Amino acid sequence: MIKISICDDDICQQKRICSLLQQYEEAHPGLAARVSVFSSGPELLNQAEEENGFDLYILDVIMPKMNGIELGLKLRSINSDGVIIYLTTSRDYAVESYLVQAFYYLLKPVDKTAFYTVLDKAVSMLEKQSMASIEVRTANGIRRLSFDEIMYVELAKRFAKYHLTDEKVINSITLRNSFHTEVASLLKDERFTLCGTSFAVNLHHVIAVEKTDLILKGEHRVPLSRSKYIPVKKQWADYWLRRSSV
Repeated sequence: MIKISICDDDICQQKRICSLLQQYEEAHPGLAARVSVFSSGPELLNQAEEENGFDLYILDVIMPKMNGIELGLKLRSINSDGVIIYLTTSRDYAVESYLVQAFYYLLKPVDKTAFYTVLDKAVSMLEKQSMASIEVRTANGIRRLSFDEIMYVELAKRFAKYHLTDEKVINSITLRNSFHTEVASLLKDERFTLCGTSFAVNLHHVIAVEKTDLILKGEHRVPLSRSKYIPVKKQWADYWLRRSSV
């Protein structure tokens, strides 16, 4: 089930997007979606906090009280990392949309074909991310963790500690192979990178790259070796650039 939210203060636009989404879902029988509609940023924010965020946000940019860019920043500040698609009548906010790591920016009136092309890529990415997982051998048996929920993994003595988005930490059993071998399947995914010999980080949860640390959501800090600063910063920027392109 993909949770989709629409936020637009124009009721006619709300109905237009809802209709397009309904047609899109009917044309994709295997897609299960739940659509929620909001007329203001604060209204959506309250619901996002209650529901632990939405998977996909379709936001108008020009709205009273709180515009779409401000809303996107607020959503990111509450650790909501859902896909954001902006709809607007103005090109003036295109650059600002990258500040919230927006997936795409479409001009109104929304072209059906262009909208569905963006939806195809957004849904495909969400489904791919939700399916990717790793099996971790723990003292209590095998635990399957989705890539989405892993913030970072660290080597602690001879076992791996998986730090999750819900603040839980899953410890592996004593490693028989190297740490790099343990996280090899993660590193094949574009979201993950090594930050030295003892840390593998999910770039999706990184909010800043400093010379000595990566800053993750929830104020987590992961040490970054000096030699890794430039390549990791570029990898992080490239990751978000790829997500924003169609």
